[in-house]
Amino acid sequence: MRLFNFVAWTGIAIAVALVAQPAQAAGETKRVCRPDPKTKKEVCKNIKVHKKVEGTKVPEKQKKK
Repeated sequence: MRLFNFVAWTGIAIAVALVAQPAQAAGETKRVCRPDPKTKKEVCKNIKVHKKVEGTKVPEKQKKK
């Protein structure tokens, strides 16, 4: 019975490990370039672009007297 439990839990752990995706935010990246005033060369950076979420505004609380 112990061997069966070991095999079953090991199989479940392997299945979960294979199905689980890495914990990385898969955001879109954008390359931004600008001239550097000191070196007179173009400097480029990769930045993440976040999606803007639209929703309803939270009502302000009334002040207590």
